[in-house]
Amino acid sequence: MTVRRKLLISGVIGLALVVGLGFGLWSYGGREAARLADAGPLRCDMVEPAASSPHEGMVWVPGGRFVMGDTYYPEERPLREVAVEGFWMDRTEVTNAEFAAFVESTGYITVAERPVDAAAHPGLPPDMRKPGAVVFIMPNKVDGSGNIAQWWQYVPGANWRQPGGPGTSIAGRDQFPVTAIAYQDAVAYAAWKGRALPSEAQWEWASREADPDAPNSHDQPREANTWQGLFPVINLAEDGFAGIAPVGCFKPNALGLYDMIGNLWEWTTDPFAGAPGMRVIKGGSWLCAPSYCVRYRPGARQPQEEDLATTHLGFRTVLAAPAP
Repeated sequence: MTVRRKLLISGVIGLALVVGLGFGLWSYGGREAARLADAGPLRCDMVEPAASSPHEGMVWVPGGRFVMGDTYYPEERPLREVAVEGFWMDRTEVTNAEFAAFVESTGYITVAERPVDAAAHPGLPPDMRKPGAVVFIMPNKVDGSGNIAQWWQYVPGANWRQPGGPGTSIAGRDQFPVTAIAYQDAVAYAAWKGRALPSEAQWEWASREADPDAPNSHDQPREANTWQGLFPVINLAEDGFAGIAPVGCFKPNALGLYDMIGNLWEWTTDPFAGAPGMRVIKGGSWLCAPSYCVRYRPGARQPQEEDLATTHLGFRTVLAAPAP
């Protein structure tokens, strides 16, 4: 059993009454955050590409060499020089509408909609054996222990169609990035499109705008959906969003790629060394803040369980095809 599931189990046991009483601890602070998130725009107008693309919705990322990694957190080391060939990449994270088209065409059932593999994860409490996903629930206060179960909870019934759990919906949110997607789900969608998920090197090179001299800034970005305030209890929403934003609400990078930093973490194909069953995710999310998760950087990385769907994680695809 992985560290994240162990931490969540301790939280589930300690907070069993929370689930039973309909998230009783999530009172004013969490409800107000949800209200602000629901009050945001349902779509944003993106800048049209300067030239038409032979691959709709994708931009060309030229190849090159660069120094990969960073030095802020230990897992970002060592800095190493890598080479990347040119490729096409989705302008945005895959949206609810795009994923819905895939499901309608194929009848695909996501990992979060299936029972948990008890053989792969023995010792789970009953609620965590049910189909579901891990959901961020904003607490009113935390005890300072760093226990992530104070704000992350496994919610039975949460999935891409109802990412907050039963009673929630993506109705009217076609242009929001799809969440509660496990690695297998993202791979299946990419294969359906005739594409793949990016490698970590591809993703980081694209996030650096295919510029080998791009600086490793550790400052909180202005043109990205991140957390302003004291995480996880105060979100000032200075960037205009108190939750996930529709795709394309912030200025694209020099290649024309949107939301490479912030909004949602994104899957890559790279296994996370030393952590079986984990893949590298990149980009940070709207939950990253200077006080907690300074991972709103191209060189930042984090492990994620392949079969654990969460609502701060999405993906985009890449295509190996000739340059324009």
